[in-house]
Amino acid sequence: MEHKNLAIEVLKKLLNDEIKSRAKKNIIQSKTLMEMLEKSIKKYHNKILTAVEVIEELIQLGKEIQAMDKEPSEMGLSDYEYAFYSAIANNKSAQDVMGKDKLRELVIVLFQRVKDNASIDWTIKESVRAKLKVIIKRTLRKYGYPPDMQKIATETVLKQAEQIANEILSDTK
Repeated sequence: MEHKNLAIEVLKKLLNDEIKSRAKKNIIQSKTLMEMLEKSIKKYHNKILTAVEVIEELIQLGKEIQAMDKEPSEMGLSDYEYAFYSAIANNKSAQDVMGKDKLRELVIVLFQRVKDNASIDWTIKESVRAKLKVIIKRTLRKYGYPPDMQKIATETVLKQAEQIANEILSDTK
């Protein structure tokens, strides 16, 4: 193939743009994908991979992105619920202890509670934010989310909720 470097740059740009657009909905998924992209590019720059190998890796990453697109519907979750699922399932001990079905059930309840308690200024107003934090913690505890990771999960869910705040509020109207 001629112009391998050009092909790499085009693939990198396409994947980077796709990952950035996903960051608006799912911060955990976009972070994971960005790390995968950067790892492949770094291997290429460090001459661990040839141009052809990095092109193959980037194409494979594109296929993984397509596969990820199917996960929410396969699990019976909306895109926003799946974003919350990514936030709490990011913890290996939670996956082991709770299992996929219980995490799915927790996500549906968690998303609904955040949605019901989100107000127009909740990302700014500290009292509303604190109330949401308590609601998230109680919900996680109620469903038996591993205590070792509850604080991180609470913060991640809050960040995820802030990321999709406008969509959450428009869904409640």
